[in-house]
Amino acid sequence: MIEYGYNALGEGVTIFEPVTLGFPSRDRIGEKGYPGVTIGRDAVLRSGTVIYCDVLIGDAFQTGHNVLIREKTTIGDRVAIGTAAVIEGDCTIGDDVRLQSLVYIPTGTRIGDRVFIGPNAVLTNDRYPPGLHESLQAPVIGDGAVIGANATILPGVAIGEGAFVAAGAVVTKDVPAGTLAVGSPARFRPLPPEARR
Repeated sequence: MIEYGYNALGEGVTIFEPVTLGFPSRDRIGEKGYPGVTIGRDAVLRSGTVIYCDVLIGDAFQTGHNVLIREKTTIGDRVAIGTAAVIEGDCTIGDDVRLQSLVYIPTGTRIGDRVFIGPNAVLTNDRYPPGLHESLQAPVIGDGAVIGANATILPGVAIGEGAFVAAGAVVTKDVPAGTLAVGSPARFRPLPPEARR
């Protein structure tokens, strides 16, 4: 394991090398003894995982291979991050969240509890790239929401509690709670009974 800064790991953590913890953010380069990563109990970190500094992670966390988690991110309990997923800095992820392989989560995103995001889904935070950092508007994903494979969520969009975004949908405006969003651009429909969680 390659370590930078001060890292704290709970009991029962399993690490498959190589894993990098506490990698310095731009602001931390050259510092000594800065806060690295704090991870709770019973985590599984698979090879290629890189977690930056100033990251707090709860219990029963697991990563696939080659996962990148940037600085100032907070992750709850029982969260699984799939292979090659990228979580940019200053994100908050709740409990019991599943991010499948190749998911991209941009800076500033807020994800609630019990959220499922399917493979290759992309969330965005810059409507007119490349914009200034002050103009970024990250998505907000409500508790219990589901985002299907290959879906794209545009900047500043809120996905309501229990909403369901269909595979391949391009979501350009807020999705009300308990609603199905389907198509490009996404249109809203009542949530089918079999999609309710």
